[in-house]
Amino acid sequence: MTFPLDPSARGGPDGDVLRRAAAERFARWVDHGHPAGLPLPGAGRTRRRLRVLHDLALADLSLARLAEGHADALAILSELGAPPAGPGERWAVWAAQPPGAVLTARQGPGDDWLLDGVKPYCSGAHSCTHALVTADTDAGRRLFVVATGGPGYTPVAGTWQAVGMAGSDSPDVRFAQVPARPVGDVDAYLRRPGFWHGGIGVAACWLGGAQGVADALRAKAGGKEPDALLAAHLGAVDVALHGAVCALAAAADAVDRDPRDREGRAEVRASRVRALVADVCARVLDEVGRALGAGPLCHDMEHAQRVADLTVYIRQHHAERDLAALGAHLAGAKSDPESAL
Repeated sequence: MTFPLDPSARGGPDGDVLRRAAAERFARWVDHGHPAGLPLPGAGRTRRRLRVLHDLALADLSLARLAEGHADALAILSELGAPPAGPGERWAVWAAQPPGAVLTARQGPGDDWLLDGVKPYCSGAHSCTHALVTADTDAGRRLFVVATGGPGYTPVAGTWQAVGMAGSDSPDVRFAQVPARPVGDVDAYLRRPGFWHGGIGVAACWLGGAQGVADALRAKAGGKEPDALLAAHLGAVDVALHGAVCALAAAADAVDRDPRDREGRAEVRASRVRALVADVCARVLDEVGRALGAGPLCHDMEHAQRVADLTVYIRQHHAERDLAALGAHLAGAKSDPESAL
C-alpha cells in the first residue's frame, strides 16, 4: 500500500490525495471484474467472500470500505429482486441514521420518487456512480436507487475531516429533488436476512485491518535480537486474531446453512461476531502500540495511517449501544445452539 504525500511538506498524507488514490484503486477493482467473482452471502461460499474482504482490508482499509459497500449493494439488489448493476458501475450503500440529519422521499411524476435533505457518512460520495440510500417516506423508511453526480446531488464540503479513513471519502451529501427508484417495500432493507449477513462482512474488513496492524509487531519480533516482551505481545495478538478468525469462519458456515434465516439466528450471530471482532481490533491496536511505542506511529507513514484507519473504521460498531441491543434480544430468547459446543 502506497500513500501519496502532499507536496506542501506538511509531513503527512493529504486527505484529498488519499481520496483520489482510493477512488482510482476502487475503479480498477471494479473494472477488472473482481466483484463478479465475489460470492453472494449464503450462496455456499461465504467463507470465500469474507476472505476476499479481509484480504482487501489487510492491504488497504479505505479501498476495502468502498469495495465492501459495492459488494453489499450487489447482494441487496439480488436479495430484493432489483435489476443488477451494469458494467463499470460503482455502487455504495448509504443507510446511516444518526440524530439530526434527515433525508425524505416523496413520489414525483411517473415512477420516480424525489429525495430531499441530507444523508451523512456517504462513503465513495465522489467516486460511486450509484448508491442505495435509505430515506423517510410518509409510510416509513424505504431504500432507493440513486444515480450520483446529477442535478441536485451535492457532497457537502468540509463534512469529512477524518484523518483515519480519509480515503473512504465519506462526507454528508445534500439531495435536492434528486430522482430515485424504490427497492423493496417499507423497511425491506432492515427486514431481509442479508442485513445481518452484510454486517459480518464489515467485521471481516475490520479483522483484515487488525492483521495489517499486527504485521508491524510480527516484523519487529522477528528481528535478530530476541525480545521476550515483544514475543509476549505477539503471542497475545495471535491468540486474539485466531479467535476472531474462528468466529468469522463459524458464522460464514452458519450463514450458508441457513441463508434465509429460517431459524431466526442471524441478528444474534452478526451482533456477536461484530462485537467480538471489534474488541479484538481494539486489543490489537493496544498491544501493538504498547509493544512498539511511538516510533512507527511517527516514522512509518503506512503503519500510522493503518492504525488511524482502523481506529475510525471499528467505530461502525456502536460499542455499548450494540451490546445493549444484543442483550435485550437475548433476554427474551431461548438458548441458542450456536453458543454451545
